[in-house]
Amino acid sequence: MMRLAATALAVGLALLPAPSMAQAKYPVSTVTLATHSSPGGGSDVFLRELVKHLQPILGINLAVANITGGSGAKAMAEVAKAPANGSIFYATTPTYIQTTLLSKPEAGYDKLDPMMIVFLDPTIIYTRAESPHKTFADVVADARKNVGKAKWGAANPASLERIAFEKLNRMIGAGAAIVSHEGGGDLMINVLNGTLDIGVGEIQELRGQLEAKKVRLLAVLGEKRLAEFPDLPTAKEQGVDLIVSKFRGLAGPRGVPDDVAKIWEDAIKQALASPAYKAVYAKEALEPVAMGREDARRFTARFAEDVAISLKELGVIR
Repeated sequence: MMRLAATALAVGLALLPAPSMAQAKYPVSTVTLATHSSPGGGSDVFLRELVKHLQPILGINLAVANITGGSGAKAMAEVAKAPANGSIFYATTPTYIQTTLLSKPEAGYDKLDPMMIVFLDPTIIYTRAESPHKTFADVVADARKNVGKAKWGAANPASLERIAFEKLNRMIGAGAAIVSHEGGGDLMINVLNGTLDIGVGEIQELRGQLEAKKVRLLAVLGEKRLAEFPDLPTAKEQGVDLIVSKFRGLAGPRGVPDDVAKIWEDAIKQALASPAYKAVYAKEALEPVAMGREDARRFTARFAEDVAISLKELGVIR
């Protein structure tokens, strides 16, 4: 997964403004952007912010649909069976790959066609502001001391974060209970009310509670610290070599025409180059990569291979 992050950064950062989308006639007047995330979750926040900057460029109506259930299985099935005319796309994250490998849904990631990888997304471990744990090292020490008593939360059963916590459990011998949720918003509620000791998510979904001083950031699950939070150490710096690589993108039903995919690629690159959107995603610590269709297909295939290896190492799949 570390090499995928490096590959993505090398591939996609030529975010040059594209010609006005008014020059290209889009085949439909309304496009639905579907997510498996509940309102307030990472993918929901990603799509709603993207829509603000994309809609004026594309000149069409963009609607976000929260299709929850089955850790993405329901949303993937809806998109896979939809017309391949550019009228619906799915917000991709590592979850749609994990769900496919773990549960063999009706329509998995391999039934959809990756159209773009837009961002790489840092992953954060956090707790409520009143928690006795001041650092991630405190969490680890307490879990080792009180084996079987820790309670951790992840977004859903098939998420990369859930896999990361399963790895952490094995690495430190915590025997922690890992509770899954349909989205980051649901997870945060249980961290804030003290039901869970820690949660794992993205800056996007934590921003509101962070600004309200309701949560405390404990660690970055990455190779380096975040520019916006230079005092927040990585998990590796705190004694646990745990790294998570995440992405955010779009995929559609198989058969979406190349010219439609190109319209989206140009529009998203134009949006990413705008100062207004830059200010937003820089604040959320998102790394823009803007990989087009062919690069997104290759990236997804390699990512899926790496996830399968991780799941086999954990003994989850054969």
